[in-house]
Amino acid sequence: MAQGRSIVVHPDPVLRLKARPVERIDAFVIELVEDMRRVMAELEGAGIAAPQLGESVRIFLTSEREGEPERVFINPVLEAVGSVEPFEEGCLSLPDIRAEILRPKVAKIRAMGLDGAEFTLESDGFPARVWQHEFDHLEGVLIIDRMRPIDRLANRRALRSLERAGG
Repeated sequence: MAQGRSIVVHPDPVLRLKARPVERIDAFVIELVEDMRRVMAELEGAGIAAPQLGESVRIFLTSEREGEPERVFINPVLEAVGSVEPFEEGCLSLPDIRAEILRPKVAKIRAMGLDGAEFTLESDGFPARVWQHEFDHLEGVLIIDRMRPIDRLANRRALRSLERAGG
């Protein structure tokens, strides 16, 4: 049996693309979600987006955490509101890089599940942050784009190392 997809790291160009919508839930989508689930578990991520496995489509997953079940978000529409708060974030596609990222505290999201049913969720906790982080991946945005200059400086060596390895 094939090993399946693996994590894509910066500076891979797929991470900078605006992902295209999913037209239908088919064998490709189901297999992709299975690969995403496996990689997210292996790397102990809070979430993972399809571009992180080299597929520029609008899908992300969140892991089972803080009483929340694992969820699949297909073609999500996100609205983040309220005051922004700092929180340390990492990213599976940016190993060894962590920074305090400012994001709105509250997020509302509408998406389709793997069963094709649409759902809406709202959170002012950790899930809201994960949704925003993963949604950024679908827009071609990485945490390095949201870092404060001091964090960019602190992560300069690790970032250069990734760019040399990938470039």
